[in-house]
Amino acid sequence: MIFMMLTKFEKARIIGARALQIAMGAPVIIDVPPDMIDPIEIAISEFNNDVLPITIKRKD
Repeated sequence: MIFMMLTKFEKARIIGARALQIAMGAPVIIDVPPDMIDPIEIAISEFNNDVLPITIKRKD
């Protein structure tokens, strides 16, 4: 896996997009505790565990 540095704006966009997917009923990839119901918290946990199903492409 190639490590890519993300700006804070890219990170916010990715987490926001994933949180919207989760809120609309997309399956959650990681095991979350039953008390964690906020889609943003779940998306942040997925981001921190490097399991997001989102591909990032940049123009060079």
